[in-house]
Amino acid sequence: MSGIVLSASVRQNLLSLQSTADLLATTQNRLASGKKVNTALDNPTNFFTAAGLDSRASDINNLLDGIGNGVQILQAANTGITSLQKLIDSAKSIANQALQTTVGYSNKSNVSTTIAGATPQDLRGTTTFANANAVGKVVASGAAGGATPITNGTLLGAGSTSLVGAAAPNGAGTAASLAMTSTLIGTPGATTIKGAGAPIDGDTLTVNGKTITFRTGPISGAVIPAGSGSSGNIVTDGNGNSTVYLGTSATPGATVQDLTNAIDLASGVQKAVIANGGATLSNSSGTNASITGGALTLTTGTGSDLNISGKSDLLNALGLTASVGSGVTTVSQNRTISATGLGSPIADGSTLNVNGKTITFKNAAPPAAGNVPAGAGVLNGVVTDGNGNSTVYLQNGTTQDVLNAIDIATGAQKPTIVPAGTFSMGPGTGVPSQIVAGALQISTGTTSDLTITGTGNALSALGLAGNTNTNTTFTATRAAGPGGISGTTLTFSSFKGGTPVNITFGDGTNGTVKTLAQLNAALQANNMTATLDANSQLTITTVNDYASSTLGSVADGGVMGGTVTSALSFTTAEPPVADTVSQSTRANLVAQYNNVINQITTTSQDASFNGVNLLNGDTLKLVFNETGTSTLNINGTQLTPAGLGLPTLVAGTDFIDNAAANRTLTALNAAGSALRAQASSLGSNLSIVQIRQDFAKNLINVLQTGSSNLTLADTNEEAANSQALSTRQSIAVSALALANQSQQSVLKLLQ
Repeated sequence: MSGIVLSASVRQNLLSLQSTADLLATTQNRLASGKKVNTALDNPTNFFTAAGLDSRASDINNLLDGIGNGVQILQAANTGITSLQKLIDSAKSIANQALQTTVGYSNKSNVSTTIAGATPQDLRGTTTFANANAVGKVVASGAAGGATPITNGTLLGAGSTSLVGAAAPNGAGTAASLAMTSTLIGTPGATTIKGAGAPIDGDTLTVNGKTITFRTGPISGAVIPAGSGSSGNIVTDGNGNSTVYLGTSATPGATVQDLTNAIDLASGVQKAVIANGGATLSNSSGTNASITGGALTLTTGTGSDLNISGKSDLLNALGLTASVGSGVTTVSQNRTISATGLGSPIADGSTLNVNGKTITFKNAAPPAAGNVPAGAGVLNGVVTDGNGNSTVYLQNGTTQDVLNAIDIATGAQKPTIVPAGTFSMGPGTGVPSQIVAGALQISTGTTSDLTITGTGNALSALGLAGNTNTNTTFTATRAAGPGGISGTTLTFSSFKGGTPVNITFGDGTNGTVKTLAQLNAALQANNMTATLDANSQLTITTVNDYASSTLGSVADGGVMGGTVTSALSFTTAEPPVADTVSQSTRANLVAQYNNVINQITTTSQDASFNGVNLLNGDTLKLVFNETGTSTLNINGTQLTPAGLGLPTLVAGTDFIDNAAANRTLTALNAAGSALRAQASSLGSNLSIVQIRQDFAKNLINVLQTGSSNLTLADTNEEAANSQALSTRQSIAVSALALANQSQQSVLKLLQ
């Protein structure tokens, strides 16, 4: 071959063809393998760098199996904790059942004493009255100078005064001719009041809040309601309301006398005794109406000022006003202050509310015994209903009547009502109230403290509204009397770890104890409670939580001390008496509870995966990188009943009372908290492991991508190169053929 001589062009074409063939082979190899670096000869740097990246990715990929197992171990532990929490909840339910069963003892340890007269509102026992005055307010009579104090006989009303009208003409216009019995008030005419003033059917007059109604027709045809009665041409209900029958045009009836009688009945000047449909009128206070020289004179009663409202024409016809027309006019006349009465007379309709009972002041004279309602009685100026409610009549009523009514309401005195309709005052639970130096001194009685409110001016008129006359309530507190325990002290040392008790019985202020509620508030912190029965027996017992404990024992505490008196002498505390049925029920609950505790043991033992149990104290170690420098150690916990602080219960000792059940509930709550803490820790570690697991997967992808970037070929580029090299090879072959043409020509010459 060495003897063969090639021309330069042939040699050049041959070399180009060989180079192209080598490049084409390389390109085809890259396309076949997909890599541009297949051996260290291709690119030593990229080859060995990619090999290192692939090796690290392979190592990390091998660690993923261990990480995945770690995740499953943590999930197995979490599943176990979830089951344990359910078992804890089941145990709680059993402990709560123990709390809801009968306490377990038919009798709890207790001490008791009887306090005569004690009530839940006042434990001090029998009390006497407290002489309460009107906060220094002395009530003055109406005597000149305003400084004379009232006495028991001071009248409640005031002095009567006159309302004198002008001389009034009759219907014929004759001046000063108004007469009582002869002048008609109905159909206008010469013998009637002035024509324009004649009332018609349906007209009314209002006198001191009472109503006088005018009706046409004769009284003989009137229907008289039950309880009402007739007198002349009027029908009255006995309470000041009346109907005046005017008659007819042909036969007029009512006269000025009838009208003035109706006015006097309404104002309280006259009163009516009703019997068998008739009404007998008589003077009650003041002076009956009269006419002198044609002028009408009306007087106030002693129990109320006079106030008349009606049609102007009617009042004008009676000479009481100068106003005319159909509009309403009001005329009035005040009473005078009497030296024998209160300086501020009590207003009609005023009331006092005394300990929930009502005393009403009424402008009238007290009724006769035969006219009081059944079951009620009258004494002087007071009518009482026998239930503590009274009416005090302002006409001739006295301050003593007020004191009697108040004592009836408080129970300080007791009324004895006889069938005849009268009553007498007798001993009650206090002493009679009285007036001292012009001030009301009111007995509280022993039933309750004194509270008086009022409407109208009753409080202020009686000096019960304070020095400023603006107080709305008058009160007085009963004082402890013989047999009471006011000032007595009572102590208990700490019972079952409670707060020692040190109380003093008193009025409930300044730290003293008065009511059962206050006593229980003081005993509660020392695990005791108090009750009071209908016989005033005060019993102090242990609370249900410590029903199995004994008051005053060395083991439990609660030693009683303090002042010992005949009114506060307690019995010796006895140990509690077990209820066998209830204790059997509680013992059964103990067995149920222990069964649940056993399940906690087996559940914690079964919460393993691949030989690792984090609930049994095992440790899980996870490696996250190929060098072993990145690790996570997860320490397990012994979640057995002992590890959770849940010992096995003993029947007859545990659940024996509410305190024992509560101790178990406290332990269960602590165990539940421990489980939640462990679950939180496992959850946190699981989150870390899952994050590292995802990180490892992503890192493997990064490493493999980096390796591929160094070694993988670009198939598009290599395909283009292959096409170009093929073209180049074809051209090189053609060029080689052309270069060989001269050689062929020589060959032809030799042929």
